[in-house]
Amino acid sequence: MSTLTLAPKPAGGTASRPVPWRNMAWVTWRLHRATLISVPAVLGAIAIFLWIAGVRIHHDYSLLAACHPLSADRCQSLNSSFNHTDWPTGNTLDILIHLVPPLIGAFAGCSLLARELETGTYRYAWTQGFGRARWTIAKLVIVAITVTAAAAAFSELFSWFLRPFFAPQEDLTLLSATVFDVQPVAFAAWTLLAFTAGALTGMFFRRVVPAMAVTLGVYIGLDVITWVFLRQHYLPPVVTSGPVAFNSGAMSANMPWVLSTWTSGRITFTKYIPVSRFWPMQFIEAGWLLVLSILLAAATVWLVRRRAA
Repeated sequence: MSTLTLAPKPAGGTASRPVPWRNMAWVTWRLHRATLISVPAVLGAIAIFLWIAGVRIHHDYSLLAACHPLSADRCQSLNSSFNHTDWPTGNTLDILIHLVPPLIGAFAGCSLLARELETGTYRYAWTQGFGRARWTIAKLVIVAITVTAAAAAFSELFSWFLRPFFAPQEDLTLLSATVFDVQPVAFAAWTLLAFTAGALTGMFFRRVVPAMAVTLGVYIGLDVITWVFLRQHYLPPVVTSGPVAFNSGAMSANMPWVLSTWTSGRITFTKYIPVSRFWPMQFIEAGWLLVLSILLAAATVWLVRRRAA
């Protein structure tokens, strides 16, 4: 383990100057270079696979979209291949990608402070003149920026990868449960939340493994609550009556999120969220996740000041 060694205080009782923040940046790199390298490297390796698979899938979909009439044998063969080969790949990856933020939170966030607390090395590292609060803030900020930026860049590529599946065959839209939170803005915000939650649980439990378990559980619970209860209330839904055009057309990325339908007399009502609200909803979700992440980080610093001795 690398530590920051300070020069002894000058004689005569004169207080030494605070350690510069740039020194803490170097120490954070020395302590957490495995995380700072491995997270972008792993996401980069997955991105290469997504690019290779995505080029093939985009090509297959282009051939299918250009094939007319759809009832022709060749078109049916292309359609069958896309549904039975490309779609299983895309659907599986879409599910697995949702594990990226909680895994980053569990492995990168929980070990940020809990590793030093578990091994006892914090007794030396946190008394080196930089101050335990400043030490914690520096580590949180540097690692958080790195993992969040890597996640945002990764989700840009994954958004491109998913585009062929916004088609009549696969029933996906931009507002689908498995699509909305892997888009760049929301995905980066969820990653930041998972990381700060991991740092807080690591500080609270002072053990890496219990903190990892709690972080995963909290993340999954919050994700489910957001989809089931919160996201549909970000903006007022639209209510319309009578025949609805989007109920009879082919699915696409621009299809709305239908919340409910009911009949009163002879009139059918539909409550839905139009896809035009996709980006406002992305920023609303990212906004409250950012605020919650800041609160979690502040709680972590508070625990460090109060409990680490």
